[in-house]
This record gives sequence, C-alpha cells and structure tokens, in this order.
Amino acid sequence: MDHVFGVHALESLLERGEAPRELWVQQGASKRLQAMIRRAKDAGATVKEHPREALDQLTRGGTHQGVVAFCPPLVAESEASLMLKLKAWPAAEPPLLLVLDGVTDVHNFGACLRSADAAGAHGVIVAKDKAAPLNATVRKVACGAAESVPVYQVTNLARTLGALRDAGVWITGTAGEARESVYEIDFSGPVALVMGAEGKGMRRLTREACDYLAKLPMAGQVESLNVSVATGICLFEALRQRRLASQAPLP
Repeated sequence: MDHVFGVHALESLLERGEAPRELWVQQGASKRLQAMIRRAKDAGATVKEHPREALDQLTRGGTHQGVVAFCPPLVAESEASLMLKLKAWPAAEPPLLLVLDGVTDVHNFGACLRSADAAGAHGVIVAKDKAAPLNATVRKVACGAAESVPVYQVTNLARTLGALRDAGVWITGTAGEARESVYEIDFSGPVALVMGAEGKGMRRLTREACDYLAKLPMAGQVESLNVSVATGICLFEALRQRRLASQAPLP
C-alpha cells in the first residue's frame, strides 16, 4: 500500500471517490479533519488514531497535517493504451502530451504532474528506465494530479515518439541551443512536449525524434531553470495558444 499524507491529498482522494483502505489520524484531530474522517469512514476506510510522533516517523518528517491515508499504489498505463486512446481521440480538442526524458527526481516528477494537470495536458509519458517512480512522494508533491493525469510508461521513448508522429502528433523538444523560443512554436494542434533531465537535457535518440526544438529565452544571468519550472512555463504557453485558437476565454 502507498501512503499519502496531508489534507489536500486526502481531499483529492475523497473527491474522486477513491477512499483509502486505512486512515491514520493524529490524536486530537481538528474539526476540519473530523469532517473528512467521517467522509472516509462512510466510504469504507478504517480509521486509527496515533500520536503525532508515529505520523512523523511514517512520513519521515513530512508535512502530514495530522493525517496519513493508505491506498493502493498507482499503476502507469502502457504504450498500447496510449495509442488506442489516440486512435479514438475526439476531434474537438487536439491532444497535448508531456514527455519526460530522464527526469529521475520524484519531487520534480510530482511538480511536473501538477503543472500538467493545471495546464490541461492529457497525459504524461515516461520511460521505464531512468525515470522517477510513481510513488507516494510523487503523489504528495503532485497534490492529486498523479491520480487525475494519466501516466504512460513506455519501453523505448524514441520509438514511442515515432509512433506519436505517425499518429499525427507533432513533437517539440526543449533545448537551450535551439534557435526558436517556445513562443514561436505552434502548440495549438496535436502536440507532445518533451522535457529533458536537468543538466543533461534530452538524450540523443529522443532529440532526433523531435520535429522541432525550442528554448525558453533567458533574460538574466542564469542559464537554465529547474525542469519542473520550465515545464510549467511551456505548458501554459501551450494552454494560451490553444485557448486563443478555440476562441475560448482564459479562466
């Protein structure tokens, strides 16, 4: 069982109708927690009270806010599932996919998932090797996005990008040496945005599978941004363009 902790994580589970199997609650829980505890009980969760020290030890000092939920581990979907969804994709809204190449830090992975959810991405693609696991820490950092955004785990990332291109998806990779900025790339159609690992960037075969390369213009002294920050900027540029293309107002 995975354990996720914090009020927001528990609220996200309950709102999706995914009750935890078991709930550890700090003794003397607040009124806000009491209401959530009742919801969890009604949904079938077993609730146990523990001293704060036990929750601190379980979460290794994480900000648990007095609650830890035990739930089944998340399971990534397969490349076959992704391709089946693309074949049946509705014409009203073109797919927007995020591809993470070599992002191994769980905090960055969770933050990328959170940005993907916020920007309306339809899925996140990762490789089976050299990639952060879809674990409890990722779920905590993602604040519910790990459950709402499909994660597709593939064996060969470059081959998957080729299959996406054959399915009509344009592949845009991010690289500091690119000539065009992300603001010059058309994200309004079917797009897969590829983000490389910090420092190393995209792997060679991944880069070669891209249709376009783009960069973030850097106006200051720093040469690059954290991958999760860069991901958020690029995805929201895609959201801006797609809203303009559909004439839908920004929220």
